[in-house]
Amino acid sequence: MTLDDGFNLLATAPDGIKRLRELILSLAVQGKLVPQDPSDEPASELLKKIRAEKDRLIAEGKIKKDKPLPAIDDDEKPFALPAGWEWVRLPELAQFIDYRGKTPVKKESGIPLITAKNIRKGYISREPQEFISEGDYPKWMTRGFPKVGDILFTTEAPLGNVAVVNIEEPFALAQRVICFGLYHPATSLMLKSILLSQFFQSAIVEQASGVTAQGIKSSRLQLILIPLPPLAEQSRIVAKVEELMALCDALEARGQLEAEQHARLTATLFDALAASESAHQLQENWARLAASFDLVLDRPQAVDALEQTILQLAVRGLLVPQDPADEPASELLKQIRAEKDRLIAEGKIRKDKPLPAISDEEKPFDLPQGWEWVRLNQLLSKIGAGSTPLGGREVYVSEGVKFLRSQNVWNDGLRLADVAYIKPETHEKMRGTVVVADDLLFNITGASIGRCAAVPADFDEANVSQHVTIVRPVLRNLKVFLHLTLTSNLVQQAVMDVQVGVSREGLSISKLGLFLIPLPPLAEQSRIVARVEALRALCGQLRQRLVASRDMQGQLASALLAQG
Repeated sequence: MTLDDGFNLLATAPDGIKRLRELILSLAVQGKLVPQDPSDEPASELLKKIRAEKDRLIAEGKIKKDKPLPAIDDDEKPFALPAGWEWVRLPELAQFIDYRGKTPVKKESGIPLITAKNIRKGYISREPQEFISEGDYPKWMTRGFPKVGDILFTTEAPLGNVAVVNIEEPFALAQRVICFGLYHPATSLMLKSILLSQFFQSAIVEQASGVTAQGIKSSRLQLILIPLPPLAEQSRIVAKVEELMALCDALEARGQLEAEQHARLTATLFDALAASESAHQLQENWARLAASFDLVLDRPQAVDALEQTILQLAVRGLLVPQDPADEPASELLKQIRAEKDRLIAEGKIRKDKPLPAISDEEKPFDLPQGWEWVRLNQLLSKIGAGSTPLGGREVYVSEGVKFLRSQNVWNDGLRLADVAYIKPETHEKMRGTVVVADDLLFNITGASIGRCAAVPADFDEANVSQHVTIVRPVLRNLKVFLHLTLTSNLVQQAVMDVQVGVSREGLSISKLGLFLIPLPPLAEQSRIVARVEALRALCGQLRQRLVASRDMQGQLASALLAQG
């Protein structure tokens, strides 16, 4: 065994590439692979243009008048489509050209004959090479001639292979191959992806018949539904499908993707998961993705991406079911307001300034029943950055009061191995920057901007530098959910969107305080936190296994090299 053989053996999963390709096409046909653009001309306008082209061809006698197709009932639609898409049947997009009867006698040379054997999954192979005579060609091809950009489809042995015509020279088609003569050639690549998807392949198997070999009749093929995107979105989907399929090709060729390529693939798949709009849709997307977990989650960075997706689902209210019996977040806000008023009356905090109202345009997504959009400042009794004592590093001492800097603040907690210390008298002069138990610390400058640590409940006290902001919830039981929200992509993307500074990233405290936070009922916060912690524990176990697996790979590589 060579070193390459050893790595290929460890890096590949059974049917992994096949499952990844199916997943990519499944996301494509549901409109989940690329974002929609409201400015795109909807598919309904594309259908009008296709209908006009059909009518022109009928008027010129080039095609026969088509028979009316059955209306599409809501019960027939297998899933909801994005805005601007339309459900259609295949004859609305293409003329069905098939060839019946006995195929002409094959010759050693002449006009190339494309049979079902030549139609592979996505392309035409010229092997095996077969021909019919030039004399038989016009007699056989009486139903029409395929043109470049049309789609070929195998109706039997094998069933369901698809290819776009890219042959410019004259060629003949055998039985068991249908040509879809497209009325709008620009739809060919999108339609190829749809026909190759598991959604369509499952539909033709359901409609197929036959004992020794399954086949599908043209009449049944015409009834299967097709999800049609706007033409502009079709181009974006096709480009993304081609990009991701190329990555799958690279994985097949090399046994594993490079880190950057794998990250792009992982991001696409997890983004689709995070974009689920309901608990039911999440369950479907999760089941689909789970089939490829052994391939996608093959490195710690992918597990990190999964963990961030879990946070995104948590803050959208999709990670645990809602309970109508929960006291709504509006009541929680009343409790927070009452506690803030008490602290103000006792002189423990300053009176807060009125916050701008939250417009519908600001809200990034809809919240579940019982949740509320709030601004971060509404939940806090304190938000403020620290400061660095005069003299900088010169005032640090070997022991005293901890002085926390941005390098001590990490999402998984405070890291105190290199913590600095200041004298107690310096600490007394910096009372406004004191950190206490159950605070949250949020980095507002530098490369670590956006990192957020939860201060433990048994923490004594410390001060923070000007690069770190103290975020102190009014109610302590808000801390854990607020921490996972501040570390989620919802807030992290907001940080990237509003930061200022050319040579060094920076975020003002005033802007941080205006960030939108989705607030669930308190009881639901507890359920969400418990679920996140359980899933994070599983992610941690998976991460450890991957590290152990990498160690084993290294040992195997060393052994293989030693054998060489």
